Amino acid sequence: MADPAARIIVAIDRMTLADAHADVGRLGERASCLKLGLEFFVANGPQGVRAVAGPAPLFLDLKLHDIPNTVAGGVRSACSVNPRFLTIHTSGGEAMMRAAVDAAKAAGSSRPKLLGITVLTSLDDSDLAAVGQSTPMRDQARRLAALAQKSGLDGVVCSAHELGALRAECGKDFLLVTPGIRPSWTTAQDQKRATTPAEAIRLGADYLVIGRPITQSDDPAAALARIAAEIEAG
Repeated sequence: MADPAARIIVAIDRMTLADAHADVGRLGERASCLKLGLEFFVANGPQGVRAVAGPAPLFLDLKLHDIPNTVAGGVRSACSVNPRFLTIHTSGGEAMMRAAVDAAKAAGSSRPKLLGITVLTSLDDSDLAAVGQSTPMRDQARRLAALAQKSGLDGVVCSAHELGALRAECGKDFLLVTPGIRPSWTTAQDQKRATTPAEAIRLGADYLVIGRPITQSDDPAAALARIAAEIEAG
């Protein structure tokens, strides 16, 4: 991508329409893609999503996880807001993911790219062990990413620390979207596996999800430009 800002998905982590509108307004026209999540969707519904996202490309982060038929219905409903990206949990299994893929295809040329959640960036090896999942973290993420690719998903959401292994496992055309991004001039906050924007791109990320370092800055548009410059400088 020629414009490094096009690799940044700005997370609008708000619940109310007023707050979300304010965040988007402060970004100006620089943002290439906006992320709205489950909390906002539950509070405001598809109409609220349309009102805030407008014509901007949308990353709808619902992390759907249920039986195959229910997830397929959720995907069909989500397609009404025309998201560019839509997330589901890979731990729902192959049948669930294939049902989601089939449901997305029904949207035709406007179908969203389905991204699988591998291991949440708020978790570490001890958290996985506590819920009975395999460790180390990188192996679990690689297994889930391979299953997502086999099931027909377009890519996965993963920590920067798994990027190299997942790129080797899934190839160059499988999308890798990385949250837990914290520029060097901010703190990690609640992300246990954070990394810088430039480092994540070097490791193979296609897109970066960045929220508070942009939206909670004094000048969100300037913060977004600063991160884009950091990516460009490498």
